Amino acid sequence: LKTKNNLFQAVRYALNEVEGTYGIAVIYKNEPEKIVVARKGSPLVIGIGKNENFVASDVNALIAHTSQVVYLEDGEVAEIYKDHFHAKTISDENIIKEIHEVDLSIDEISKGGFSHYMLKEIMEQSDSIFNSMRGRLVLKEGISKLGGLQGFEERIANSSRIIISACGTSWHAALVGEYMLEEYTGIPVEVEYASEFRYRHPVITKNDTVIFISQSGETADTLAALKEAKKKGALCLGVCNVVGSTIARDSDAGVYIHAGPEIGVASTKAFTSQLVVLALITLFIARRKNLNMSEGQEIIHEMHILISKVEAILKQNKEIEKIADEYVNCKNFLYLGRGYHFPVALEGALKLKEISYIHAEGYPAAEMKHGPIALIDENMPVVFIAMKDSVYEKVISNIEEVKARKGRILAIANEDDDYIEKLVDHVIKVPKSINMLQPILSVIPLQLLAYHIAVKKGLNVDQPRNLAKSVTVE
Repeated sequence: LKTKNNLFQAVRYALNEVEGTYGIAVIYKNEPEKIVVARKGSPLVIGIGKNENFVASDVNALIAHTSQVVYLEDGEVAEIYKDHFHAKTISDENIIKEIHEVDLSIDEISKGGFSHYMLKEIMEQSDSIFNSMRGRLVLKEGISKLGGLQGFEERIANSSRIIISACGTSWHAALVGEYMLEEYTGIPVEVEYASEFRYRHPVITKNDTVIFISQSGETADTLAALKEAKKKGALCLGVCNVVGSTIARDSDAGVYIHAGPEIGVASTKAFTSQLVVLALITLFIARRKNLNMSEGQEIIHEMHILISKVEAILKQNKEIEKIADEYVNCKNFLYLGRGYHFPVALEGALKLKEISYIHAEGYPAAEMKHGPIALIDENMPVVFIAMKDSVYEKVISNIEEVKARKGRILAIANEDDDYIEKLVDHVIKVPKSINMLQPILSVIPLQLLAYHIAVKKGLNVDQPRNLAKSVTVE
């Protein structure tokens, strides 16, 4: 300020000396009528009101005040007054920013009569899943229609490899996507933690398609992985929830999951919507390769009846709450599943540890005998995801091993499975679907179980300690 005598120019000048990532807002006591904001790697959104303007890191914070927003890009600085703003690059180039209309209402970001956002978001999954599919399924042709991928159809279908990069819950969705894509498209798939991706010198070619999954579209590690893949010439696709987010803008193409605002830190409806969109992408590619029309129509039929099956699971909320009473004082949990349900085991364990602070681990069920079986005794609850699929008998064998060691067993099983009730302490039944869609159903009881255990422990399930909804730091 001493050298520039102008707050805007002083901030711009100072930022040329700053290293790392930031999203800042600067107010100067001698110039209280304005705010200077800048970003590099962290999101910043300007809200445009009537004789008032706002700044936030997330669009949801602005919905109560305005529906018009401006997204700052990396390396941009803006000077905001109550009735106007202007922006430049840090290198002093003038830029014109586009104003975007946000299609959200205040009702969408309220609790709507629920005690917590997390419960609301779990209970509205029949709606969010429907919205993820709406207008994207063409039964007559057995195909999915994804406008965000238009113009890239052949390049995606002819990929030599698909890489999926994500963090946290989105990484678990990516693992399910790996099963889907390899089974139906025959394209080799690799799943990468975004935080590790660029540091291991990945071999990426121009024939690769890389999918980046992020609810917020602002996850710092995933953004860094996106930049690495773009630099190496891969086709980059974004799968995001937040419209206009950085990953959505920086990707070559992409698909929004349209789950609606997710306020609770622990992701629930975004996860199931991510699985739906990955199924849509799988169908989109497979029909251009080896999947015939009738097979595509069968998948679409199963997707159409998914909503009623989700509603049937949600009606068991009270029963799941009673089961939670039996496990609220446990100190450790083991979650086990095979095939498509190994990632579900990981996600179930993550939900529990995130909001209840109970130590939980997810494993492939067959790996139990390679170490975790040593932990099992009468004090160790083991949650099995035991669907009636090709590995059902093997999972039953794993259940019997735990039972022989006096472990406490909770099973997520199909509605027509009477046999499993004889082996386990508690069972939660879910409707049956085709393999690629079954995880969408089997994960919902695990979300409710984690929620009720955390509530019974008196914890803040919407804002668990040490966690943030959008992780914008590496």
